[in-house]
Amino acid sequence: MGAKAIVGLQWGDEGKGKITDFFSSQVDVVVRYQGGNNAGHTVVVNGKKYKFHLLPSGGLRGKKLVIGNGVVVNPSVLLDEIDMLSRHSKIDLMVSDRANVIMPYHIMLDGIDEERLKDKKIGTTKRGIGPCYADKIARLGIRMGELVDKELFKERLETIFLLKEKIFEAYGLHLDINEIFEEYADYGEKLKPYVDDTIYYLNSIIDEKEILFEGAQGFLLDIEYGTYPFVTSSNPVAGGISTGAGVNLRKVDAIIGVLKAYITRVGAGPMPTEEKGKIGEHLAEKGGEYGTTTGRKRRCGWLDLVAARYASMVNGIDALAITKLDVLDGLEKIKVCIGYEYEGRIYDGFPSMINILENVKPVYEELPGWEGARGKKRYEDLPFNARKYLNFISEWLDVPLTIISTGAGREDTITIQAD
Repeated sequence: MGAKAIVGLQWGDEGKGKITDFFSSQVDVVVRYQGGNNAGHTVVVNGKKYKFHLLPSGGLRGKKLVIGNGVVVNPSVLLDEIDMLSRHSKIDLMVSDRANVIMPYHIMLDGIDEERLKDKKIGTTKRGIGPCYADKIARLGIRMGELVDKELFKERLETIFLLKEKIFEAYGLHLDINEIFEEYADYGEKLKPYVDDTIYYLNSIIDEKEILFEGAQGFLLDIEYGTYPFVTSSNPVAGGISTGAGVNLRKVDAIIGVLKAYITRVGAGPMPTEEKGKIGEHLAEKGGEYGTTTGRKRRCGWLDLVAARYASMVNGIDALAITKLDVLDGLEKIKVCIGYEYEGRIYDGFPSMINILENVKPVYEELPGWEGARGKKRYEDLPFNARKYLNFISEWLDVPLTIISTGAGREDTITIQAD
């Protein structure tokens, strides 16, 4: 048997939820390996929307779900999602005992930090993700395995409070350790049946069962490879599977990169192909570009193949899934960024420095538009110019197409078999 991975190649919101749901029908286990409830995946089944923030999207297929050690868990959010999904199907869930817990002070600190930065805000979701990962690295985190052991949790919480009290006071945070303990000990009791050693479990089955690894956010938000400091605090890159799920990456047979037919971004940070006028409004309104987690309107622009090639290179993408092709219906001309101009030179690589990326001018290839891609279920039924656009992307990135999404529903999906 084997494993596949779904990785976003942009700044998140590429439609990974739908692609994960699609591939979930072919596997036994779906694994989330990083991020927290700052991510949001939406899956539409029979016209009904299901929104996931922590649970893997494969839950709607009744598959075994695993939340890996690289995820940071808000217990309240997880319990709400378990309740939501249990009304739809039976839940078979395992949560890593090594996954770190988002505490109330993480959420408070996240909001305070964003306000302190003023016009230099990162644009976080204020869900406590960054402070939780910071505590994890500083060895001041609380793990799920500790949360579900009441005595151990109390001891760990008291130790952290001793170390952090002055910081809380400096931020004007007034926290009652007893209230936090009682609330979170209750969460721990409810989540105890799900918490286990997921690393040994995954490695024990990977040669016998089909596994799908689901990334959250997108590669351009990766803490190492993204537009730092305007990034998330985890590793959406495919390599994050090894650190966030404890599985040897050589066990992953195929890495599928998800690319929206245009590009979007939530929050602050450079975005070379952003369109603030009529085109941007068209993409936002027709694409329903509002965040699953925050409801914030996404910034929209033309597809950036410089960024996509960088993402494809680092992730080692084997196949492309292109989503929201139908959103481009009705546009007379479609632009694709194939280079950056900076100080009189043309660059085909993605700059590491923000001061450069903020000031590049996109070099565009212009292609003819089309009408009528929406809802198509066979590649040959797509408009000629839509197929021309898809081929241009695939050839430029030198990666074959495997999935094309032409609408929000499960059924609005075209599959292309490899030669």
